[in-house]
Amino acid sequence: MTTTYTYAVLGAGRQGTAAAYDLARHGRAARVLLADRDPVQARRAAARVNRLLGREVALPAVLDVADEDAVRGFLAPVDAAISAVPFQYNLGLTWAAIAAGTHLCDMGGHTATVFRQLEYDAAARAAGVSIVPDCGMGPGLINTLGAYIVEHMDRPRHVRIYDGGLPRHPRPPWNYALTFHINGLTNEYAGTTVLLIDGRLTEVEGLTGYERLTIEPLGELEAFITTGGASTAPWTFAGRLETYVNKTLRYPGHYEWFRAFKQLGLFDEAPIEVDGQRVVPRAVYHALLEPQIRARPDEPDVAVIRVVGEGEHDGRPARWVLDVLDEYDPATGFRAMERLTGWHCAAMSIFQAQGVVPAGAHPQETAVPPARMLDALRARGIAIREARAAR
Repeated sequence: MTTTYTYAVLGAGRQGTAAAYDLARHGRAARVLLADRDPVQARRAAARVNRLLGREVALPAVLDVADEDAVRGFLAPVDAAISAVPFQYNLGLTWAAIAAGTHLCDMGGHTATVFRQLEYDAAARAAGVSIVPDCGMGPGLINTLGAYIVEHMDRPRHVRIYDGGLPRHPRPPWNYALTFHINGLTNEYAGTTVLLIDGRLTEVEGLTGYERLTIEPLGELEAFITTGGASTAPWTFAGRLETYVNKTLRYPGHYEWFRAFKQLGLFDEAPIEVDGQRVVPRAVYHALLEPQIRARPDEPDVAVIRVVGEGEHDGRPARWVLDVLDEYDPATGFRAMERLTGWHCAAMSIFQAQGVVPAGAHPQETAVPPARMLDALRARGIAIREARAAR
């Protein structure tokens, strides 16, 4: 008899819906519970999954993820769950999942929270469940690609990762289309991140390290450091690599606009006084900018990743390049960002349900063999191109 599983997705937004679709399609799912505090959103998302698959497999549920007792009870009959809610909830959800005896992975986005989740390793092992934070496109798939190069090169030295979610047809002056909450974009640009530079863990400011590179068919793009994408990988590979750097890709012109916004103080969250009124610069900035860059409902996007590895292989200097370019799928209506984020999470959740991921709390780059994850994504139609060259 074929084993089937019960999955849950907490958060029925864009990426959560894409993850639920993938679980139902590829995870031998008996049912997928799509939970959200908004019952209308949960019903809409479940109906979309069922319509796309032609069977009643997704079930809507109402759940407040801030209520850990309710979450624990909800997860008790579930084999594996995905958190697709803001990272602020993930620490509590980790504990609730361990108490419920349910595997959990999440879409993360905040490295300090991930390290706190990893402290639950002993508790997760005792409960016989696995916890894998920070899955998705970036962090997530980009680090899987980096780990693949590290594993397959005899003496890896440098891993440089470039990734971005972009509109397929950019509109000036911003040349960008927002597909998630604008505060997440600002946090990526405003904060700092830890990267591996010259063999040392180094804190680097966002919106620095500017460079340009050409990736066809998109042409010339600009790249710069943002926060969060590297996740735990610099620590994982410290002592083995000299360089582990992640930069975000945008169309030319974007960087100068947002660097100017930052220098002007529009990212600041401390109130200032304007004509006798207390005003938060970031709130004003978001209110003005968000309507200008919000992606249109039917706007096609493209998700692009390039990972460049340098070192030695077979006794010779070597350079390996991995490229991913995924686009909006009109057949399902899923954007490229939803596919790469939701499907990487779903693949990890399926591996957890199947027992491929050992019990305990794991950085996602070491949770499963990277080649196995890449095979799973290729089976879903994600093109991952690999080029190796001696130098």
